[in-house]
Amino acid sequence: MYSDFQVEEHWTGKPVRCVFQAVIVAIATRHADAVDVKFLVDGRPVWIALPHPAWGEYKRRTGKVISDPMAVQIAGFYLKTILENGEENGREMYMLTVAETLEYLAALASEYAKSTSLS
Repeated sequence: MYSDFQVEEHWTGKPVRCVFQAVIVAIATRHADAVDVKFLVDGRPVWIALPHPAWGEYKRRTGKVISDPMAVQIAGFYLKTILENGEENGREMYMLTVAETLEYLAALASEYAKSTSLS
């Protein structure tokens, strides 16, 4: 769904292509307690940092784990949202809070449930 997608950018109305490129545990690269998900946005690198404590909180609440593919979908959904809403301002990195990560995960799950019930 959100590993390779196109979205209309809010301010210009132009289509923007977003392609997932990598998942990196940020402890190793920038000494941060996060998982960094890299996308190319029309060829420009954009990182979405998901805080690692969100994994533990999600497990505590649901008994389930956030997998790497789920992390990519959460980050891609966030990226799509900020592009559509005009909140993407050219930064190279965007950092979500634990609450935001879990909110985007819930919204993504809801969107997925709706799309599969229509099939």
